[in-house]
Amino acid sequence: MKENSKKITRRGFIGTTGTIAAGLTILPSSVISGLGKRAPSDKLNIAVVGIGGMGNTNLKNVKETENIVALCDVDWGYAAKVFAANPNAKAYWDWRKMYDEMGKSIDAVIVATADHSHCVAASNAIALGKHTYVQKPLTHSVYESRLLTKLAAKYKVATQMGNQGASGEGVNLTIEWLQNGEIGEVKKVEAFTDRPIWPQGQNVPKGEWVPDTLNWDLFIGPTRMRPYNSIYTPWNWRGWWDFGTGALGDMACHIMHPIFKGLKLKYPVRAQGSSTLLLTDCAPNAQMVTLTYPERVVPKGSKIKYPEVQVIWYDGGLQPPKPIGWPAGKDMNNNGGGVIFHGSKDTLICGCYGRDPWLLSGRVPVAPKTERRVEGNKHELDWVRACKESPESRVPSKSDFSEAGPFNEMVVMGVLAVRLQGLNKELEWNGEKMEFTNIGDNDAVRLTISDNFTIIDGDPKFDRPNKQLNAKQFASEMVKHTYRKGFTLPDMPA
Repeated sequence: MKENSKKITRRGFIGTTGTIAAGLTILPSSVISGLGKRAPSDKLNIAVVGIGGMGNTNLKNVKETENIVALCDVDWGYAAKVFAANPNAKAYWDWRKMYDEMGKSIDAVIVATADHSHCVAASNAIALGKHTYVQKPLTHSVYESRLLTKLAAKYKVATQMGNQGASGEGVNLTIEWLQNGEIGEVKKVEAFTDRPIWPQGQNVPKGEWVPDTLNWDLFIGPTRMRPYNSIYTPWNWRGWWDFGTGALGDMACHIMHPIFKGLKLKYPVRAQGSSTLLLTDCAPNAQMVTLTYPERVVPKGSKIKYPEVQVIWYDGGLQPPKPIGWPAGKDMNNNGGGVIFHGSKDTLICGCYGRDPWLLSGRVPVAPKTERRVEGNKHELDWVRACKESPESRVPSKSDFSEAGPFNEMVVMGVLAVRLQGLNKELEWNGEKMEFTNIGDNDAVRLTISDNFTIIDGDPKFDRPNKQLNAKQFASEMVKHTYRKGFTLPDMPA
């Protein structure tokens, strides 16, 4: 295989990898072990969907102890080195074909595609009874998050979202301090990230020729077709609404997890968003979102109450005001973002991934160790461990879909609030029914198609064509996407 990925054609790569994979007979670990039970020493047969970016990191973190039997990617130029480094794994363009051909040989699947393809690949794997690891954000929509949560419970598979901070000590300590009453009752939390670090606020580009090493139709997957442009792939898709969820979707799963878990949140009841110029296709350069959560039932033996709380998010370089008593010169940004918990007794601050929690008072809490620790913070191996345990006795992973699903609904709700800001009102949300209750049948929202700024004879000229949409239909489509023909989801379990 040639080193220059631009020279690798589909036919040439299929010939190379097909020869390697031909004749291999791979039995799932459940067959080898018998009766569906595995010893910890048994190896899982793992397939990975989306291997060019974080998928490769996930792969590397499991390949020393498990079998990598199949790899799938739509961009064989970007993924060429990963295919080459795993010659015994059968190579695929299309995960649907991979499931059809190797479903009986696979124990578990890692999904690390663009956001819009997470759910369709993961849900169909779960419906086949496969343990599933999905990169963050778990899904692109609220409905998809709810679906993965219920499917995982129905099929009793081991699951994990790829917010690796969930396995770290910072998240453990933050949760323990909150639930031990170290800062009292919390009615406001502020969180932020320094992302995006990719282009946002962009006009839709003109079409280009598709590289030979990219299957554009498969990259588009379940969303609407659009002409290819190199600005979309292999990484900058995050900033485009059809493919990604902007800076909030990219980083909130890392930053807001200790908020969701530590304050025992579930569904918000109100949401509102604002941003820099909001375009129809591309996420804005900076956003601010406020989610309001109702008072929660106090667990038996709890040391604190859980009153109504506002969670406020900032991105694009925006940060919350520094609280009174903030150490002069101390950077609020810790490894990409941070969180401020405003308590009735003290203020708790932690960084991205929940790292380095500390109290503004300077006091160092001593709280009971109630959170399970993951040895070496090995997030993927915590999932592998769960895969090898029987459903009856399984200890859930640190970001099992039973928690990651509802948490991800919090994240994508922020996207909804931003995209519906043109209604100029606080949105009211029924979490159980997954619908807004104060958007009328005739409400409309105006969206900007493009931002065409020019200077003519020294004078600025603004040309911002827009379109008006029925807000209720627009919101419904964002909550539950209409998939393109050829891509389907399993039914929502009761």
